[in-house]
Order: sequence, then structure tokens, then C-alpha cells
Amino acid sequence: MRPDITADNEYITPEDTPRLLLDRLTFNSRFVFSGLFLSSVFKARAKARKGLYDTTQWVESSHDIFTDVEHCGGRIHITGLDNIRRSQGPVLFLSNHMSTLETMIFPGIIQPLKNVTFVVKNELVNHWAFKDVMRSRNPIVLSRSNAREDFRIVMEGGLERLKNNISIIIFPQSTRRVDFRPAEFNSLGTKLAAKAGVRVIPVAIKTDFWGFGKYSSYLGPIDRKKTVHIAFGEAISMTGSGKEDHQRVVDYIQSHFESWNEKK
Repeated sequence: MRPDITADNEYITPEDTPRLLLDRLTFNSRFVFSGLFLSSVFKARAKARKGLYDTTQWVESSHDIFTDVEHCGGRIHITGLDNIRRSQGPVLFLSNHMSTLETMIFPGIIQPLKNVTFVVKNELVNHWAFKDVMRSRNPIVLSRSNAREDFRIVMEGGLERLKNNISIIIFPQSTRRVDFRPAEFNSLGTKLAAKAGVRVIPVAIKTDFWGFGKYSSYLGPIDRKKTVHIAFGEAISMTGSGKEDHQRVVDYIQSHFESWNEKK
């Protein structure tokens, strides 16, 4: 049985985690992992279409994919879980966005500690494979075609959820990137936090273990040499306009990202 991800402040994939024999026999290809991922997606989709996909099911689906990463040779390192535990009330999780992986495993890490949902693009809640699951999670949905309208949606939808003690995960970048570009990390999250009077938890990730696919970004290659890194920072209280606090989030992510890259 896989250890409890959230039992301590830090989680590291155990050295003795078994790798699937079938994965070894496919010469380090992506195919076993992709098959396991699709199986999890279809199972979740079937339950969601029947109205049977609740928070417990969401966490279990996320844990399945987390375990699939490890059983296909991936290593996961998570730090700062106590920063979530210590945060009273709802918060905003502001994270860089690198691959499909963080969207899939964040629920299994965060939801057991704090009720949470996502800000997502419209295409995700209309995707044939993901729409039923995503719609069941009460996300805030952006069009990404009208910045002013999206700002209104996040402010109104965010305030509503935060008042109901639901924390929110936001990826402020315009798209997924294997690098981190501070200039593209918008201040939407810190503005919402300032207006709602809640704190922000910065999240730095490095999830290029799972790359982009040529025909589907969700079925890309995997690189077992790359450790999956996730670091949750201390909660930041908004002060003034929030400009300096936004920079603190950016600095946290950038410093971790640079540190991880130096260890290649």
C-alpha cells in the first residue's frame, strides 16, 4: 500500500517502490503510463456521468495517477505540507504550470488537507474526456478570449467559493511551459486574495517528468530521470495593493525552479 502522501511535512517516493514489470518490458516507453492514465480518466468519467463522482472519488483518482507515476519509475518529492495545515480558512494556491501532471495530482495532495477547486480554461470543461469530472468539481471557468470578462468571472466566482470555505488553485501563466517566465505570471490571484482578505500559498513545481505529446498534450513522453518536485511555501498575507506580495510569490517559484535546474 502506498504511504500517506500528506502524513508529514515532506513526502519522497520510497526507494523500494516497485516498478511495474510491464513498464520495464516496454523499454522505458510512455505506453504503460499512458494506458494507466487513460484508464483512470475513463473510470472517473463513467462515475461522473452517473452522478457518483464526489470529493472522495476525486482524491482517489488523483492518488491513482500519483501511484502510476511511481510504479512507472517516477520519483516525487513534496515539501511544505505543514504550510497548508497551518493555514486557517480558505487560501489561494498560486502555482506555475508545466504539464498535465500537476492538474491531476494536486487534488490528492491538497484536498485531504483543505477543500479546494480550480480556475480552469473553458476548453477543459468541454473536453470530451474531462468535462464530466471537471464540472462536478465546481471550478471557476475562464474563456481566455476576453481578459476583462475573465477578471470579472474570477473575482465574482472566487469570492463566492472563498466565502464558502473553498480554497482555489490558480495557474496565473497563460499556458503550460517547461520554463518559468515571471513576466507571464499575472497578478489575478493576488488581486483576488487582496479583495477577499485571504492569504496566498505559493506553489513551485517542476513536473517535466511528463512531456507534451505530438498529437495530444495529455499523452506525451515521460522522462524517468526527472524528479517531480512540488514545494508549498508559507502563506502570504496581502498588504496594500498586493504588488509586493505578488513579487514574493514569483520570487518563491523562481528560486525553487532555479535550484532544481541546478541539480540536473
